[in-house]
Order: sequence, then C-alpha cells, then structure tokens
Amino acid sequence: MNKTGRIYIDREWKFSEEFSEEMTLPGYDESGMIDVMIPHTVKPMPFHYFDEGIYQMVSTYRRHIHAGKDWKDKAVLLTFEGVAHEATVYVNGKEVITHPCGYTAFTADISSCLDFGNDNVIAVKADSNETLDQPPFGFAIDYMTYGGIYRDVYIEVKSRPYISRTEISTKLFDRYEKDGRRFCRKGAVLAKVYSEGRGCTVTAAVRRKGEEEFSHPSEKEAQEGYTQADVRIDDVELWDVENPALYELRTVLTDASGAVLDERIDTFGFRKAVFKTDGFFLNGRKLKIRGLNRHQSYAYVGYAMPDSMQRLDAQILKNELGVNAVRTSHYPQAQSFIDECDRIGLLVFEEIPGWQHIGGEAWKEKAIDNVRDMIWQNINHPSIILWGVRINESADDDDFYARTNAMAHALDPGRQTGGVRCHRKGSFQEDVFTFNDFSFCGDNDGALRKSSATPDAGRPYLVTEYNGHMFPTKSFDCEDRRCEHMLRHAKVLDAIAGYPDISGSFGWCMSDYNTHRDFGSGDRICYHGVCDMFRNPKLAAYVYAAQQDDVPVLAVSSSMNIGEHPGGNAGKVYIITNADSVRMYRNGELLKEYSSADTEFKNLRHGPIKVDDYIGDALEVYEGMSHKKATEIKALLNGVAEKGMNPGMAFMAKAGLIAAKNRMRMEEAVSLYGKYIGNWGGKVSTYRFEAVKGGKIVKELTVSISTDALIEASANTDALYEGKTYDVALVRLRAVDEHGSLLSFSNDPVTVRTEGPIEIIGPDTIPLNGGMGGVYVRSAGAGSAKLIITDNRGRKIDVPFRIYREDD
Repeated sequence: MNKTGRIYIDREWKFSEEFSEEMTLPGYDESGMIDVMIPHTVKPMPFHYFDEGIYQMVSTYRRHIHAGKDWKDKAVLLTFEGVAHEATVYVNGKEVITHPCGYTAFTADISSCLDFGNDNVIAVKADSNETLDQPPFGFAIDYMTYGGIYRDVYIEVKSRPYISRTEISTKLFDRYEKDGRRFCRKGAVLAKVYSEGRGCTVTAAVRRKGEEEFSHPSEKEAQEGYTQADVRIDDVELWDVENPALYELRTVLTDASGAVLDERIDTFGFRKAVFKTDGFFLNGRKLKIRGLNRHQSYAYVGYAMPDSMQRLDAQILKNELGVNAVRTSHYPQAQSFIDECDRIGLLVFEEIPGWQHIGGEAWKEKAIDNVRDMIWQNINHPSIILWGVRINESADDDDFYARTNAMAHALDPGRQTGGVRCHRKGSFQEDVFTFNDFSFCGDNDGALRKSSATPDAGRPYLVTEYNGHMFPTKSFDCEDRRCEHMLRHAKVLDAIAGYPDISGSFGWCMSDYNTHRDFGSGDRICYHGVCDMFRNPKLAAYVYAAQQDDVPVLAVSSSMNIGEHPGGNAGKVYIITNADSVRMYRNGELLKEYSSADTEFKNLRHGPIKVDDYIGDALEVYEGMSHKKATEIKALLNGVAEKGMNPGMAFMAKAGLIAAKNRMRMEEAVSLYGKYIGNWGGKVSTYRFEAVKGGKIVKELTVSISTDALIEASANTDALYEGKTYDVALVRLRAVDEHGSLLSFSNDPVTVRTEGPIEIIGPDTIPLNGGMGGVYVRSAGAGSAKLIITDNRGRKIDVPFRIYREDD
C-alpha cells in the first residue's frame, strides 16, 4: 500500500486490441491476451509517417485483484486517472461506470460487486475511436488523441463514512517581505471537507511541507454535504514563482467515540493571483507571464508515460527553457505534471478538452461535466492561476459558455476564467480575454495592441498562442530558416513585453508533436515546437532560456559557413545570451565585445544581439589604414557580409562613395573581404565566444570547421525507481564536432541496445534529425544496467543506470 493509502494496480494487466462482452466475465480465457503495465498505449507508433487510424479501436484490459475479507462493509474506491477516451468498467462481469472523457480521472465504489476473500476481475472497455460524441471529437483536431489506460490506476479501501474530497481556499492579511521572500503576518485556510459523516467530527490542521508536526487544529461537527473547516496561522510564507512555498492540510474524520474513520493530506499554497486591466499580479507584484503551450505526448507511446516524464517536462519548461508559465493545451494534464509545477513554481493555465468544434446538446453536457471534473480534481493546486472554460478556438456560443463560466465560478469563486479564441473582439463572457494572436507575419508589429483584439479594453488580456503554424521550423531546416524562427519568437516576446496592459503570452509551443493528416508537414508531425519531440532545443528555445538568470546561456545562430547562405554571404548572425557581455574572437584575436545594449529588442531583458563586426581592428593593425579609413571600409565589408554581393541600390550607392573617397578599387575590396570575412583559401577561421557575467567567464562556445562527428548522450537521470509501475529515463542525443558544436545537418543513424534490467521504448536504430535525437529507456527489474549507443562508424558510448526497487 502506498503511503497515501492507495493500492496501485498498475502492474499485471492483460490487454487485447479487441472487445467482446464475454471478455468482461471472470472465467474468460486470457491466453490470447498480452501482459502489460500501466501507463499503456493501445498501439505503439512509428516516429512519423503512420496512419492515425492504428490507435482507434475498442480494446479490453483485464486485471485480477484479491478483495480481502477485511474489505467487507467498507467503501472500495477504484480510480482511473486517465483512460482514452471512453471507458466502461466492469467488476466480475457487472458494469459499474462509464466515463466519457480521456483527460479527467474518475472513481467508482465497487464494493457491491466484489467477492470478498476471493479473486475478482476488473475489466475495462476502452474506446479510443475519434468518432465518439464527446470533446474533443466531432471534426478535425490538430493533435493525436491516442488510446489506452495511460495514467495510474489505484484502489482505496475506506471505512464508512469517509472524506471524498477537500477543497482549499486561502485568505491573506498584512503582506511583508523578509530576505527577499514574501510573507503574510496572518493567513486563513478555508477547507470544504466533503463527507457523509453526520454525527462525526472533522479536524483540520496545517503544516509547512517538509515539517514534522501539524499545528493550529480546528474542530467542526460534520455537516450534511460538506463541513467548512477554518484554520488560522501566523507568518505565512507565500507561494511564488521564485519561492514556491507549499503547505499541507490534514483533515481527519472521527466518529462520536473519537475513532478515526478517515484521514487525508492535501498540498496547497498561500498566494493571490489576479488578472487586472493593466496586467497579471502575483501576491501584489506585477509579473509578465512568459510561457509555452504543452502537449502531453511522446514519441512512440503517445500519452503513455509515467510520473517521472511528466515531471521532467515541467522541469524542462522552468529550468531549461526559463519560462514562468505553461498552458495545458488543450485538455487537463497529469496530476504529477501539475504537482511538479506546484513544487518548482511554474504557473499553469488549465483548460477543458476541445479543439474548435462544438457538438450537440449531449456533447455540450459532457463538456460542462469536464469543467466540473477539471476543477474538482485540481482546485488545490497553487500553480493553477486560470481555468480555461471555452473550447479552444471555437465560435461564440453565448448560452453554452454562460453555463461553463457559471459552473467554474460556482465551484471556484477564487480563480478567474478564460476562453481561448482566435478571432478578434467577439462575445466576451470570461474574466480574462485569452486570445491566440497570429497577426505577426515576420515584417510587421510583433503583436496586436490590446485595443485591437479585445471587445472591451477595460478587461484583462492574455495572449495564449503565437507563431506555431505561421512559421513551422524543423531542427534540420536551413540555417536562415532556423534563425528566422528564433527571431520571430524574439519579436513577439519583445512586442508583448513592451505593452504594459498585456498580461503576458504563451508561445506555440514547447515541443514538436504528432498530429493528424490535416495538419503538420504530411509526416504526421507538427514542427511548431521550440524543441523537437525529444525535448532537444531548437535555436528559438534559447530566446526563452536567456530570459532567466540562474543558468548561463550562450548560443550563436550560425555555423559561420558562408556556403549555407545564398550568394555566399554570412547573413544575419545573432548571439543569444543572458550574460552581461559576450566577447567574440577570430583566430584568437578579439573582434568585439557585445553587451545587452547592442540588441535591437529593447523590451527584453536579454534580447538576441546581431553580430556586426568580423574584422575588429585588423585593417589598422595589418593593413596600415588610418582609424577613420578603417572604420569606413570595415562598415562596407561588414555590410556585404550580412547582405551579400547584391545588397540593393542604396547600399551600393553608399559603398561607391566610400570606395571613391578612399580610392579603393573593387579588386582591393574583394581581396579584403576574402581575407577577413570570406576566408577563401586561407587559414581556417575559428570563432570563439566568451559569455561574461560579473567579470567572470561563465560559458564559452567555439565555432569552426568540423573535422569529426561525435555523438553526445545526456540522460536526465542515472537512477530509475521500480515502484507502483515502471520508470523511464530520457537520453537526449546530439551529433557534435570536436568543439562541442551541434552538427545541424547530421542525419546519420545510431543503434542502441541495453544490458541489464532496462528496455528500449521504440526502435533500436535511430536516425538523428538536425543532429539531434533521443532514446527512452524503461526499467525492467532492479540492479545495474546500461544503454549502449553505437554511431555509424562503430564508436560506442555507454550510458549507465541503476534501477532501485521502491523499498530499497
């Protein structure tokens, strides 16, 4: 039994891609079924180029459980945290519940169906067809929906009566700061404790997460429906993106004799999050939201990944990509993902399932149920700052959305609502106007003004998507496209940062994802991410990463190979960094030291910086030019480096004047360009970049001609834990040169194999894409193991792991 009192039953399931009524019966012959563990996908998929019909089926899962005699006369609660997409559960052949949503949890009391002291069979009919009359189905959808029991399954055995759930809200009084952390002198916890315990007592107490003792207990006589328990505490530390202070509420239900009937512990935080007309405020401090959208999908297995991978995505968003918020597009996501957002301080905008289409009345009723379930199951998470109660990018439907908003406000008066739309103005019923702003096309303003998008300038405004389909970019695209992709993200971020009345934005999106044939690039992938499908960063990812200060960032947009660009020019080259300055050297000689003042993106803390000098003082030192002449000639040559040999009439006219003034023939200019920039036939140019912060070099990068291709493997962990189910690690792969620079056009395959108790998820031959790829390995026992990676030249890399059992 888990320490929460849950008995996880993720192991020892049987699975079939077919369903019949006899498969729900206890005596069914399971010899034709296969052994699986949860999380499970009904059909493993190729990386791309597959038919989405392969996972659409009605399948069957079976699991035997022993119901102890001591379970009799108790509530036996069976919970599925996620089954895609309509689940009907049977116990010993009796139907107990049908749940028509693949993105929310559901629970059934199965005690009336059990044979206590004997073997019992749980069977699940899992319908993953996209013809179901429920959200998000009914028309085209720009993401795969997959199938299977893909989140945890567990049983809780409780005395009657028991606590069914607890809803926590907080009040704050007299805020103050100490040592850079935010506090309130007094805080109140208002908990609605739901139980059927008439004649019982509810006791509630609070502690800071990690502390031993609960304090400030409050006792209330249990009421019909729910009991309001109030706990008052002093010197409350506030939950914040910079200091995510968490607390725990313990609620205990006792009978008239004082015997404990039930007990639960819920995690929460004290914080005040409000969208106002002039922006978003967290604990009274104005904070610009800088986020990304996230799909919960993974290569090969779709949605079916355990807690460790859900938590890793939150960590990548916060620690690697440097954002402060995530939108769970376009459905509620795993509790483990939101738990990690709570733990690390990542704001969450969570929304109901759906994508553009609104169905009939039965469909709408299910959508309203989804609002209820989403809020009931997530109300205590301090990271969630906004409920999405509108079907993403759907048309106005005032009656329908009046009901979804009313449901949200009734269940959670303390949080605001939003409804993501892609058309300007329109009918506005939510608290925050949440809008997908795809107005930026590359050569116009990065974002609309608030007044151009909203029907009412007196309401809060939040941009919930941008870029994405406007400029899909693959990790193996040409350098100019990858650079333009990066610049487009920077330009939108910069524009939104410059509008004080826009609360912030969520870029589309965190990572590439599989999608339907109607979308993407025809290979069933949407290349809209700032990372690839294995969460490897594309160039655009560094724009986000550079906006934080905890981890040094240094990236350059070019490999400095002129043949990559039309006309043989260097093109626009950018440095992306969060350092104070970056020194650029060529063959050991300093060309220029760039600082944040040199960026064109004036609203960003750390905007990309364009390289504008490939010569330094070489014309004075080696060519004997005067400072004035060298400055003019250098400007001419650097301009050609960016614009090429046909830079336009205005530049040519200016160049002619400079050449005439300095009595320079075309042959001389071409010779100087080749010597200091083009490097035709000369010594190999090696560029070194030093990021300097606080007077110290914090990161270095070398860009030069590659003479070797190496494979670099990085695992997110070397320890896996066999607990309620298998564990998974992500090993990210990069092809790099001898200086560690990414080889963006390396698409060579690598082969992988394992030794010890781990298994590979997916194929054992992996082509790199844009010099990047990945391998997922899952635990299969306990002990030492390793992943062995072999490149196309036969060179091997060992990635070691240690797999632990839960009780080790």
